[in-house]
Amino acid sequence: MTESNDTPVLPEDGEERQHRRIKSFVMRAGRMTEGQQRGLEQGAPLYVLPLADAPVDFDQVFGRSAPRSLEIGFGMGHSLLEMAAASPEQDFIGVEVHRPGVGALLNGVLTQGLTNLRVYDCDAIEVLNRCVADNSLDRLMLFFPDPWHKSRHHKRRIVQASFAELVRSKLKIGGVLHMATDWEPYAEYMLEVMNVAPGYRNLAEDGKCVPRPAERPITKFERRGERLGHGVWDLKFEKLA
Repeated sequence: MTESNDTPVLPEDGEERQHRRIKSFVMRAGRMTEGQQRGLEQGAPLYVLPLADAPVDFDQVFGRSAPRSLEIGFGMGHSLLEMAAASPEQDFIGVEVHRPGVGALLNGVLTQGLTNLRVYDCDAIEVLNRCVADNSLDRLMLFFPDPWHKSRHHKRRIVQASFAELVRSKLKIGGVLHMATDWEPYAEYMLEVMNVAPGYRNLAEDGKCVPRPAERPITKFERRGERLGHGVWDLKFEKLA
């Protein structure tokens, strides 16, 4: 995940200062492959959901009541596709602003004939605030978000106290926030944020990170990193109340 150059709006004379929320992503253009274009043209009308002004009835969207997971920033969608294909008894919602990634995921959905996956192609915070009912998600996944390495950019990180609180409001009791990063300082930062966030329990036995969960697919990027000796840190926090 990356982020836009979002700055406060300066006030006109006599007006109060208006602030726009700092986002944790940047809208990036990219060339589209034929498959990605097919995904957008044929898949979007079927699987992309509009940003709503009221909580969405996902039981109606999917035509059933099932365990439901939402992934923020699915990139090119490989992991989300694999999870959805491996667990047809569960429903998945992916959120991504990168158009080639959305197209790639939708092309995979069409190719594999999946029915348990839907997509939002807009700001994840807006989706959570406007479309997802409180106490409705079994799992929220945030894999390899942009760590915004420089100190002056830390305010752009999606993992903040306000994010932890928003996610907690959307998870069912017993629901899990699962995060993963390949940058250890960001893992440490996530722990700092989550350890003081109310209403959560760290599922790691040592109070730090959990072993890589079997349900999170290993990406090509991750395999390459492992060969180079790079680590990956998974964090799981359960909603208590």
